[in-house]
Amino acid sequence: MIIDIFLPASLAFIMFSLGIGLTINDFKNISRYPKAFAVGILNQMIVLPLIAFVIVSIFKLEADLSIGIMILACCPGGVTSNMITKIAKGDTALSISYTAIASIATIITLPLIVAFSINYFTLENAQGFNIVWLSLQMFLIAAMPTCLGLYINTKHTHFSKKIAPMTSKISTVLFIIIVIGALASNWNIFVQNLSLLGPAIVLLIAIMFLIGYNSAKLLKVSKKQTITISIESGIQNATLGILIGELILPGGVQGMSSLSLPSGVYGVLMYFVCLPFIFWFLKNN
Repeated sequence: MIIDIFLPASLAFIMFSLGIGLTINDFKNISRYPKAFAVGILNQMIVLPLIAFVIVSIFKLEADLSIGIMILACCPGGVTSNMITKIAKGDTALSISYTAIASIATIITLPLIVAFSINYFTLENAQGFNIVWLSLQMFLIAAMPTCLGLYINTKHTHFSKKIAPMTSKISTVLFIIIVIGALASNWNIFVQNLSLLGPAIVLLIAIMFLIGYNSAKLLKVSKKQTITISIESGIQNATLGILIGELILPGGVQGMSSLSLPSGVYGVLMYFVCLPFIFWFLKNN
């Protein structure tokens, strides 16, 4: 019961905190920088799931772990990629534009790819999976809170500026709690599969980061936009991945769903393994 309530509520709050930081002008980046926006969205929405599919096929992971990685690959960047872009001195406004558009598009794309993955990898326990119901849940938990935050920031700017720092800190704490909870409740599965799951996730992030960087360089966009495209291509919303796994295959009394495990592992590896490499690479190129 705690997981069923806490997890969706936490993600809804995290997405609300994203919306609080949005403005109408952020969406104008689509027309201002069409090349930069197009290549970033293409990498995130199409190339990333394809690369993830190839990697899980090569590593021959168990069905639930393979589907878990596919779920992660379909998630938008979220608040995390926005913060990382800001720290890396990228184009934060462009990063937010990616997240906003991808979060809306994911309502359609994620259920479709998840449905394909469940059928392809034959997850028997997910026979009751309903693609329409998952889309509706994603709208209520992800898109609606984001739009609410945007509305408040547009109509009540003074109020949103006062609460934005607090909501950002709370979102970070909630993310850490969710990742720790996902790993703690599935610790045995985590240990048993770390030798395959860890390398697969690190490889996915590294490949997508390099694809993002080189595709941006090929189009000769600015340095800031190149940094942003690189990060947005490889950094996903682990919190959403954990929630989607739980919605499809609830963990019940034994803990969180095994479908959520890749996103939980990703949430740890991203910070301790991948981010140092990302910042080193960007500094030296």
